[in-house]
Amino acid sequence: MAYRAGLTRYTYQKYEKGESRPGHSANPTLRTLLALTQVLGITLTDLVPGNAPDLRSR
Repeated sequence: MAYRAGLTRYTYQKYEKGESRPGHSANPTLRTLLALTQVLGITLTDLVPGNAPDLRSR
């Protein structure tokens, strides 16, 4: 999966765990998200939760 998406195995494992550094959530780029959707054969909206928080308030 990582290889097909153009990611290192380490980076992909961090995304699977949901963190980029211990205690910090993962924040993949749009390019990474699109690569993953292409490998999985799904759409970008399939990766984004329907109840995503409003980030404008931060």
